[in-house]
Amino acid sequence: MVATYVAFLMLRSGYQHANPHVTYVSSFDDLLAVEFDEVVTAACWERTLDADFEAVVKALGERARSRELEEATLVDLALSVGGKRAVEHVVSDLRRLTELGLEPELNLIREYSRDATAAVVATDVYSFHVDRAPMGVDTWLCTYWGSPSQGLWNHHAVRRVDVPETRAELLRQYGGVEGPSFEAFLRDDHYDLHYVETPNAETWSFGVGHLWRVATAWTERPSRVACIHRAPADVLGQPRLLLIS
Repeated sequence: MVATYVAFLMLRSGYQHANPHVTYVSSFDDLLAVEFDEVVTAACWERTLDADFEAVVKALGERARSRELEEATLVDLALSVGGKRAVEHVVSDLRRLTELGLEPELNLIREYSRDATAAVVATDVYSFHVDRAPMGVDTWLCTYWGSPSQGLWNHHAVRRVDVPETRAELLRQYGGVEGPSFEAFLRDDHYDLHYVETPNAETWSFGVGHLWRVATAWTERPSRVACIHRAPADVLGQPRLLLIS
């Protein structure tokens, strides 16, 4: 049942290897070794996790819509053998990333908050965007259960602030003229991180169970070298068990 669900998600979201922006690897060490550039913006450790993550989600019960889960909470759950294997996989990933000096979180997410429909540029996680970091770190994530994240080919995307009509409205909202201060306004409100698909754009799925490292934008890495992605708009009625750092 779990394997069928995962296969359905991959097919539904267009999961594929013919993706110029992703390097697929077979180990954690290989994932660390991938170097990002203007073509390769994401790396994926492909895994088939023989475990029952659905049992973990059910055992957690009706928690808050978005809740950070502690390792002790998972370990204390009453689970089947498959459920315990799922916890072992999660704990292993959390510890791997912690050993790198990162601060990974495990969240049980039922929905994300959305920007108002009237927003000129929506900046919630349902919008295609790149992550920005204050230093040279990347985003790590894995969807263990539920709908996976979705990526957008970089050459099939346009920054929303570069769409003439959108830029004109943002400039009107800003109340000034083009220049450094307007660019700072776009940056401070994160408008410059969000993208719109071009006609016939191709998207791709992050899949379920795979550990991802995706390029972020920071001082020495421009946005064009970062991975464009978003949270799944349709959760299929399933909560999402997600590791992110």
